[in-house]
Amino acid sequence: MLIFLLQLVQPVDGQTKKYKVMTIGFYNVENLFDTIDDPKTIDEDYTPNGKNHYSQKDYKKKIDHMAKVISEIGSTPKSKGPVILGLAEIENFSVLRDLIETDQLRRHQYQIIHQDSPDRRGIDVALLYQQEFFTPLGTEIIEVKLWSDKGQRIYTRDILYVYGILEDEELHILVNHWPSRRGGKNKSNPKRVKAAYLAKQFTDRIFIENPDAKIIIMGDFNDDPSDESIKNGLLLPSAVEQETGKRFFNPMESMHKKGFNTLAYRDGLNLFDQMIICNNLIRDGQSESGYLFFRAGIYNPSYLITKRGRYLGYPFRSFDNNHYSGGYSDHFPVYIELVKPFSN
Repeated sequence: MLIFLLQLVQPVDGQTKKYKVMTIGFYNVENLFDTIDDPKTIDEDYTPNGKNHYSQKDYKKKIDHMAKVISEIGSTPKSKGPVILGLAEIENFSVLRDLIETDQLRRHQYQIIHQDSPDRRGIDVALLYQQEFFTPLGTEIIEVKLWSDKGQRIYTRDILYVYGILEDEELHILVNHWPSRRGGKNKSNPKRVKAAYLAKQFTDRIFIENPDAKIIIMGDFNDDPSDESIKNGLLLPSAVEQETGKRFFNPMESMHKKGFNTLAYRDGLNLFDQMIICNNLIRDGQSESGYLFFRAGIYNPSYLITKRGRYLGYPFRSFDNNHYSGGYSDHFPVYIELVKPFSN
């Protein structure tokens, strides 16, 4: 069971309070493809005869590895995996179905929210949720439309919006996988700024309809917490937020300043995977009831870290030198914990 009791000592009267805890996470699972060639997408590398020589045996191992990690995400062994989990780099509904039917995840009865995106490679975002605790009431696709200097459409991942009930209170979630840094960080920066603008515009709409909305923006943003798309995009208060007093807070920013990372590339450490929350989820913000933010974390046990070779200290990736390496992902998962007082 994902909900557990957390005991905290209150400094005022020394009394111990018990809290219910919900873990909500995000994981870029690094090219979770099946072995079937989809003629509509560029997925040939992930087939038995493709560049990565990706076999059915490799696929089964990849699925089992992802299920193991997901079942463990959280700060305590008692958490038994997240109630809600955003995913990036999944190929289709079929791989998600195989994932939730593994021995490690079947008992959690995860359900799937997914829609194919226009990304050329065929990779999408998705949301898994444990139906015992979360009830979706609606979904929407936020299309990230980008154009080249020549006026040609650049196809990338959509933003997935899910609205539902976490136990007895409303929760809004945006799952993101923003455009990559292909071509260089500076050249590709406007693409991520555009994605940030669209996400921000959408959250403004939510706040106009419900100023007390609790919103989580999660994803692989292909930017660090200090970069323009985050600092001056998602976190810079919009006119709506200035008027309503609503703001967003990035708990991953302090981790980034301390040198924590969720991926590494060419000897550079990055924290692209983030969980951003609105202040209605913060105790000293506008809200004082229901589930509130307790802490954030990066799940990076030793088995997810490369022990030798040129990727020493990096996340233990799945694909290297044109083959399946037996690893997990080139990203670490991230998560937050929400708590509320427990009453019998």
